[in-house]
Amino acid sequence: MQSRNPATTEALETYDEHDDSDVEAALSAADEAFEEWRDTPIQEREKLVANAADVLRENKERYAQLITREMGKPLDQARSEIEKCAWGCEYYAEHASQHLGDEPRASPAGTDVFTSYEPLGTVLAVMPWNYPFWQVFRFAAPYLTAGNTGVLKHASNVPGCAKAIEEVFTEAGYPEGVFQTLLVGSSKVDGILEDDRVKAATLTGSGPAGRAVAEKAGRELKKTVLELGGSDPVVILDDADLEEHMETIAWARYQNTGQSCIAGKRFVVHTDVYDEFMEKFVDEVEGYDLGDPEADGTDVGSMASEDLMEELHEQVQESVDAGANVALGGEPVDRDGAFYPPTILTDIPAGTPAADEELFGPVASVFEVADEDEAVEVANDTPFGLGGSVWTENRERGERLARRIDAGCVYVNQLVKSDPRVPFGGIKESGYGRELASDGIREFVNRKTVWVE
Repeated sequence: MQSRNPATTEALETYDEHDDSDVEAALSAADEAFEEWRDTPIQEREKLVANAADVLRENKERYAQLITREMGKPLDQARSEIEKCAWGCEYYAEHASQHLGDEPRASPAGTDVFTSYEPLGTVLAVMPWNYPFWQVFRFAAPYLTAGNTGVLKHASNVPGCAKAIEEVFTEAGYPEGVFQTLLVGSSKVDGILEDDRVKAATLTGSGPAGRAVAEKAGRELKKTVLELGGSDPVVILDDADLEEHMETIAWARYQNTGQSCIAGKRFVVHTDVYDEFMEKFVDEVEGYDLGDPEADGTDVGSMASEDLMEELHEQVQESVDAGANVALGGEPVDRDGAFYPPTILTDIPAGTPAADEELFGPVASVFEVADEDEAVEVANDTPFGLGGSVWTENRERGERLARRIDAGCVYVNQLVKSDPRVPFGGIKESGYGRELASDGIREFVNRKTVWVE
C-alpha cells in the first residue's frame, strides 16, 4: 500500500498490507481487550481520551504535514483539523460521564427503574481520506470512551495517517487492542463484518460503499451508522447581508479544496440579489491562492488524486456541454499534480451532473430562484440530505426556512460544520444515524432497562 503526494505525484512511502492472519490477530486482540476495557471506570477512559488530545497537540505539526502530503490539504487547514480532533477528545473527556450516566425512568412506588448505557464490543470503522484524522476521531473519541474497542479500515491513499492515529492512542496510554489500524483493501471488509467478534460498523464515504456495508451488516444483524455524500444547498435570500457574509459563504464551498461532504455545493440565490451575489462571489473566489499545499497562505491545494480530478472535470464538462455557463475556472490547471481551479457554474440545466450529482471538488453550482418557496423546492430537489444553510438578516425567517429544508442539519448565517456539541448526520441518500454529542456516544451502546422491585 503506497502513499503518494497528489500535489507533486511523488511516491512517499510503501506500507505492507495486512493479510488474513493479521486481521485475525487484530480481531482477537480487540475482543480480548474489550473484556477488561468495558469494566474500566469511565473516569479512567475520560482521562485517556484527554491524553489523546495532548498527544495530538504535541505532534500537531508532524501530523498536519502528513495529512498535507498524503491528500493535498493546505497545511494551515491540516493544522486546524488536528486541533479539531483534540477538541473532540476534550469534549468527551468532559461530558462522557454525563452522556452515559444511568437515566431514571418513571416506575411504581417502591421500585427503581433506569436505563443503563453499556458498550457493545468491537466496532469496525471504514473511513475516508478527505479529513483523514477528524473522520476517525469523530467515531473513536465517543465510541472508545463508551467502552467499545475499535478497528479502523482507512482509505488506501492515507496509510500514513492511519498508522499515526494508532500511534496517538498508544502514546495516550490506551491498553493494547483497544484501538487498531488494519491496512487492508475494501475486499476484506465483508469478511471482517461477518466475524462474530465485530458487533457494529460505522462508515463515512460514498453511497455505493455505504450500501455495501449496510447490506452485509444487515444480514448479520449488526448496527450501522452511515455518513454518506451530500449536495448541500446554500440558500441566499433577498435580505442576506452579502457584504458581511460573502467570505464565509464562499469558504463553505472551497475549504478543503471543496472535498467535503458538508460543503455548500448548490447556491440557491433569490433573483433580487442574484447579480450582486455573482459579482461578489466571483470576486471573492478569484482572490484565492491556488498552489502548493505546503506553502503558507495557500487557500486551495491539490485534489487528493488525479483520478478524482479527472472525474470532477468530466462532470463539469458534461454539464457545460448540456448548456451550463462557466463563470469562473472550468479547466484543470496546467501543472504537475491534481490541481483543479475554483470553478463556478451558472444557468445549469436539469438532469446534468452539476444539478443532480455530488461534485466532490472545488466547483460551485449556482441557481437563480424567484422567491422563498422556489428556494425551498430547489434546495430539496436532491437525493441527498446531509446539511444546508440559509442566509438572511431576519433570524425568524431563517429559522422558518431551515425547518422546511430536508437535511440532517441546517445552519442560519453560518456554514455547515460538524461540532462535538451537536449531533451530526444525514437523511435520504446521505445516510442515517448520528455522530457526536450525546447522540453519537449512544449509537453503539446497549440501552438496557434495569427494573428493581
